[in-house]
Amino acid sequence: MSDKKYRIETLAIHAGQVPETDTLSRAVPVYRTTAYKFKNSEHAASLFGLKEFGNIYSRLMNPTNDVLEKRLAALEGGVAGLSFASGTAAIYFTVTNIAKQGDEIVSAANLYGGTFTQFDAILPNQGIKVNFTAVNDFDAVEKAITPKTRLLYVETVGNPYLEIADLARYSDIAKKHHIPLVVDATFTPPTLLRPIEYGANIVIHSLSKWIGGHGTGIGGIVVDAGTFDWSDTKFDLFNDPDRGYHGLRWGHSLGDLSPWAFILRLRTVGLRNQGATLSPDSAWIFLQGVESLSPRVALHSANALKVAQYLQKHPKVKWVRYPGLENESGVKKYLPDWVRFSSPDGELAKKYLPHGAGGVVVFGVEGGSAEAIKIVDNIDLFSLVANVGDAKSLIIHPASTTHSQLSDEDQRKAGVAPELIRLSIGLEHIDDITEALDDALKLV
Repeated sequence: MSDKKYRIETLAIHAGQVPETDTLSRAVPVYRTTAYKFKNSEHAASLFGLKEFGNIYSRLMNPTNDVLEKRLAALEGGVAGLSFASGTAAIYFTVTNIAKQGDEIVSAANLYGGTFTQFDAILPNQGIKVNFTAVNDFDAVEKAITPKTRLLYVETVGNPYLEIADLARYSDIAKKHHIPLVVDATFTPPTLLRPIEYGANIVIHSLSKWIGGHGTGIGGIVVDAGTFDWSDTKFDLFNDPDRGYHGLRWGHSLGDLSPWAFILRLRTVGLRNQGATLSPDSAWIFLQGVESLSPRVALHSANALKVAQYLQKHPKVKWVRYPGLENESGVKKYLPDWVRFSSPDGELAKKYLPHGAGGVVVFGVEGGSAEAIKIVDNIDLFSLVANVGDAKSLIIHPASTTHSQLSDEDQRKAGVAPELIRLSIGLEHIDDITEALDDALKLV
């Protein structure tokens, strides 16, 4: 592409690729190769010594993955991206690329269940302490930050309770304490929200959701804004000599490449040595999704808003949560205690999600868990699966599935009420979607 500043819809189709000069293939090829031929020994040594960039081994990088990484970095407004075998892997390797044994991180508590378990049970076993705070409780965030804190972590929109994080406020706190703000933006693809514009330093997506869009692959990606100064001596992993790279100091030794310090270390230490690599076939699948991202996400959001408005008026629905709703009559009495710290969702939605509030709607039914499960087990059109972001409409009961590993108290803190049903609204005709819901709700 030229140096022209293209709009996001155009970048989704073109960014990161120059058609091959040999085959002139217009589509991105799938490079199913383990290794790459070096020109000579000097060329090989330069690549391994990080003196020049190029292909070495597909655990480390692959030309198909490279297009995906460049395209997502362009969409998010970052300097570089790095793909992983899953979104969970992307989260884990991001954290461990910054924090080590003895360090701490501060995280919002309203996390996807798998992320919460990683932070609550796995990282502490590796010597990394996680201090949880209620989303948007900024006094608590300030109190939780200690001299050992190495990053601040939030989700743009919580899963499953759909609270909107006030990213600009989180960024102000992160800058004050000189720690990076890491944002999981899975529920808000870049056509809806670009966290880097509000001060995020690192953005993570599960590619398996709206970016892929068709439920056909597992993958994750990390995008680096290139705006954080890793030379601060409290970041040992970027300041101590790396004995795996002849004493290289990632925060000091890269010169003009210093904006890429985080991703370069993540690629070489994370992928090269630990191997959570995305296959080129999966990267190609996700590229097909990226090309249609803008119109798909717009329709997901439009359908979801109509579903939320429909459910608001249904007599058997106890409450509804969707960031795009003008009001949430009946929901306030069922909010977890910590939601009182949040700014009104309507104000945050107008600020952060003016182009649509995404494809997930959650609601509660009269009768609690038993009635919720009755709907989930007897609804047509919707698929009962542990996923979101598919072209197909999906449904699940989080308390008994995605968040079942949490205690009752932790479920309450995460906003997972027993009667809560999570809907991922697809691209079917809106009348077919609401008719399926209406038929199921008759069973309550």
